[in-house]
Parts: sequence; C-alpha cells; structure tokens
Amino acid sequence: MIASGDNSETSSPDQPETSPLTFAAQEVRLISALVMLLTIGLFLALPFVLSIGSVVFLPLFGGVILTIILSPLADKLAGWGIPNFLASLLALLVFFAILALALMAVFTPAISLYDEIPDMARQVGAHFSDLQMTFAWVGELNSQLAALTGDGEQQVVLAGPTMLEQLAFATPTVLLELLLTFLLAFFMIEARVRMRRRLLLERQQVGASLKAARAMREVQDRVAAYILTVGLINTGVGIVVALGAWALGMDAPIMWGGLAALLNFVPYIGPLLMVVLLGLFGLGSADSVLVGLIPAAAYFGLHTIEANVVTPSVLGARFTMNPIAILLALSYFGWIWGVAGALLSVPILLTLTALVDHLGRPNIIGFIFGEPLFATNVLDLQNED
Repeated sequence: MIASGDNSETSSPDQPETSPLTFAAQEVRLISALVMLLTIGLFLALPFVLSIGSVVFLPLFGGVILTIILSPLADKLAGWGIPNFLASLLALLVFFAILALALMAVFTPAISLYDEIPDMARQVGAHFSDLQMTFAWVGELNSQLAALTGDGEQQVVLAGPTMLEQLAFATPTVLLELLLTFLLAFFMIEARVRMRRRLLLERQQVGASLKAARAMREVQDRVAAYILTVGLINTGVGIVVALGAWALGMDAPIMWGGLAALLNFVPYIGPLLMVVLLGLFGLGSADSVLVGLIPAAAYFGLHTIEANVVTPSVLGARFTMNPIAILLALSYFGWIWGVAGALLSVPILLTLTALVDHLGRPNIIGFIFGEPLFATNVLDLQNED
C-alpha cells in the first residue's frame, strides 16, 4: 500500500524531459540542411547543364523575361478591345522594332567607320610608342628581370580563327536562338491569361492562391518597371552622349549615343567597356594623348553622376540591389551564356529577388550557428491552421 504512493517521486529532478517539439525541430533542421545542400549542389552543377544546352535554355530564359516585360503592354492592348492573339503579337513587334532601331543606330555608322580603323590603330600605336619612349626605363627593368629569371625563351603561338570566321560559325546558332526566343515569348505572352487562371484556381487553399497572385504581380511589376525605368534613363544617357560627341566633333555621334545606351544595361561592365572604347577612339583620332582622353573622361563623369545620383533617386529603395549580388549574377550568367547571359543577369536577379521576398529569405548565416533556416517557424504555422 505504501508503494502505491505518488509516482512523481520516482522521476529524477535532474533528468531532462523530452518534448515532442524537440524532435520536430530537429526534423525541420535536418530537412533544412538537406535543402541547403541540394541548393548548393544545384548552384554548382547548373552552369554546366545550362551551357551545354544553351540552344534550349537560353531561349527559354529569354522568353520568360520577355513575357514578364511585355505582358503589361499586351494586357493594355487587350484592354482596348484588341484580340489577345493580335495584342501579344503587337507587343512583341513593338519590342522587336525598338531593338532593331537601336541596333541600326549603332551598327550602321560603325560600318561606315570600318575603313578608318587601320588609320586609328596606327595613331594609337604612335601614342603608345611615345609613352613607351617616356617610360623606357620600365622596359629596361623588364629586360633585366627577364635575363635574371631566364624567361627569354621563344614561344610558339598557334594561329586561331579570325573574327570573321568566328562570326560566320556563330551566326546560325545566334539566329536559331533568337528565333526560338521570340517564338517562345509569343506563345507564353499569348497564353498568359490561361497560365494565370490555372496557377490561381488550381490551388487547394485560398491563402496559397493569394500568395501566388501576389508573387506573380510583384515579379511582373518589379521587372517590367525596372526595365522601363532603366530604359528611359539609358535613353537619356544616350542622348547626352550623342550631343557631347557632336559637340566634341567626333564622327558618328548617334552611334556613340546608341552604344552608350545599350551598354548601360549591363551594370559596371558596360560603362567600363564604353570608357575603353571612347579612350581608344579618342587616342586614334586626336593629335595628343590628353586631347584623346577627353571623351572617355567626360563619359566617366557623366556615368558617375548617373549611377550615384540620378538612378538611385529615380528607382528608389524598391529596386536597390546589392552590388555584390549584381556582380555575382553578371559573372555567373556571363560565364554560362556570354553577352546574352550578362544582359539577362539583372532581370533574372530581379525575378529571383521578388520571389524570395514572398517565399522567405533563408537565414544561411544564422542556420550555421543553430538558428532556423527560415525566419518563419513551421510549427507555428501548423498551430495557426
């Protein structure tokens, strides 16, 4: 009878009680670790897959970005009573016309300047020869270092294909990818209404439908507004560069303005390339080095004002992105697809950023030190349901 006393006395006060929430939290952490490892593996393996299948994946990514950009225009045209098929086709034709005009503005004067390239190259060589005579002591020091290290052996360099041969080989692939991109973009724009209805109505929960609708709207608004705003800013930069080139007496000012507008779509790398081109052209057409560097210096000053004052004030905090993320996206997609990947890198980064804002940003640094991978607790969401 005495043994039938209180059962609480049999439990040790020092023994920790196991809570079912502990096992659930460990399970969530294990799943988060597996998801993070799979994400890292996918990030490392994706470039090889995308580069090998660029004929398929590059038009697909380009078509998706064009669909996001041109869907608001197609919706507006459809709101005016134009059939959906014609509205989608007109939106794509408007984009194609703007792109064709921009390329014509750049390449048509460039073809006329092609005959002047040898003279410019000789002029640039003469300027570099003068600089080499000025800094002749650097060459002598280099020769002495080469004699000491024994690097005077001759090297055999194999001749590669010329630029014209490379263009001839690359043209069929580029035309095929452009054709596939525009076809995919047209069919996706034409099917945008059905895709939205299917994405929203086939969800089992109302909250999931609302979240999907908000994510779609945010991605479309953010990417389309960014491209439109940056396009207007770059057009203004092109106009200022064209007027400056005309004021400085440079040949083909419209070409320089159009080239500045197009290269400004590629952050950091595009303006840097523009500075190099203006510097080489200035040195090839001017009598002195200082005068030849005036166009490059003027453009560098213009870009500094545009990138640090105009663009941040117009875009605002909504479109502000980490420069490290932009450079990583440029190097990542540029490594995979070259120039096309560099052009698509920022829209892809904007799309992923908008999706992450709705799905939740992973707490990677905190996860390493024991915190949840996502700020939202899954157990709390289950208790709310």
